[in-house]
Amino acid sequence: MSLLNKDFLLENNLAKTLFHDYAQKMPIIDFHCHLNPEEIYENKNYPNITRIWLNEGTYGDHYKWRLMRANGVDEKYITGDGDEYQKFFEWAKTIEKSYGNPLYEWTHLELRRFFKIDDELTEESAPKIWQEANRLLQTEQFKPRNLIKNSNVKVVCTTDDPASELKYHKLLKKEEKQNGFKTLPAMRPDKLIQIDRGEYGEYLETLSKVSGVKISKFSDIVAALHQRFEFFTQMGGRLSDHSLVKFHFNEASEEKLDEIVQKGINNAPLKQEEIDQYLTMLLEKLMELNNEFDWTMQFHINSNRDLNHPMFEKIGPDTGYDAVGTQPDIVAQFTKLFTKMQDTDQIPRTIFYSLNNNDWMELATMMGCFQGGTKQKLQLGAGWWFNDTAEGIENQLRTFAQQSLLPNFVGMLTDSRSFLSYPRHEYFRRVLCNFYGKLAEQGRVPDNPEKLGKIVQDISYNNAKNYFNF
Repeated sequence: MSLLNKDFLLENNLAKTLFHDYAQKMPIIDFHCHLNPEEIYENKNYPNITRIWLNEGTYGDHYKWRLMRANGVDEKYITGDGDEYQKFFEWAKTIEKSYGNPLYEWTHLELRRFFKIDDELTEESAPKIWQEANRLLQTEQFKPRNLIKNSNVKVVCTTDDPASELKYHKLLKKEEKQNGFKTLPAMRPDKLIQIDRGEYGEYLETLSKVSGVKISKFSDIVAALHQRFEFFTQMGGRLSDHSLVKFHFNEASEEKLDEIVQKGINNAPLKQEEIDQYLTMLLEKLMELNNEFDWTMQFHINSNRDLNHPMFEKIGPDTGYDAVGTQPDIVAQFTKLFTKMQDTDQIPRTIFYSLNNNDWMELATMMGCFQGGTKQKLQLGAGWWFNDTAEGIENQLRTFAQQSLLPNFVGMLTDSRSFLSYPRHEYFRRVLCNFYGKLAEQGRVPDNPEKLGKIVQDISYNNAKNYFNF
């Protein structure tokens, strides 16, 4: 079989039919990504492939950076100020050794789908590919909006702080028709959650100013969030996202919460119990707000962040120094939260992603206890980050199918900072079609292309469109 031929990842004829005749041409809803709305609005050509593919300063693809470090590449050619061609050349030398890593497949899919370059990226081919890719990057078709539109994307949900004024979303909203896609905000209150960071008091001042609510106690935070939910909803927002490295369920009184908030504002030391109490009660209020505004709440859990302290101090977060988390009871802690919220019917539509796939079975069965009222109200999210491999995707699909109703799944997202990441949806769809093709071959589901084809089309696009109410 040739590299990435038209049937790669498709192991039987039914899988090939499901992909080519049903899944391949479905539109995309990218309901969780880290694209910059300012870049979408400004719509500028990238000067070279390094800028769009690898990095612009310390903003870029840390999946790639990890591999380059493993290959001994000097940091100046990763996140530093090294020559941009040399950075690309170092990536070529790295990718040549990455057989079996999904980045090898994604890299070549992007070269084929966007640049129509079928050559393998190697030290030898790098100069030619650099020249041809950079030539194309200066054309109209390679501006960010056309990269999105030509990838058949209908909705892009960016990741936005509650205090954001959504300046570029407002501007893009006026141009939706000519763009051919929507750019919508998704709220991620990281700075509000991180009460033990030194910037908490300063952040509350920003949130106070933008919301019009003077914040001095916990109920003020909730009032400010309510105003931001209203504003985000007006701008088309339908999702929130919550990244939790650790979580321990521990409730507290309003009086105690006010005391904790004041400590955070004054940058006073907080006990772990107080951090847990604040986070627990904040999540309860966020669940109520997601429910009130008919949003979907996403939880990203069990990651281990910024392990290389010197590099964190030097170049900051999200630069390739994170790993799979190992809080063994994290799902048990969320079970306590959801049990409490079910008592008052305040569980919103929810998607859980855990970086540790040992959590998946526990998550899937826990969520099964709280279903009802909405089709697949709670969902096990797509294989995330280190699980975003052919095997990881299939493992997630299998767990979802065995413990719930996979035909209701909202499917794939890019979780990416790159406008060239949309072939990940193709990759996911190939694995999905192969999953059902193998089940049919084993006599476990009907060998019915039309029936299975409808299912893969729903998972690829239709379910997300209906579930999120865009």
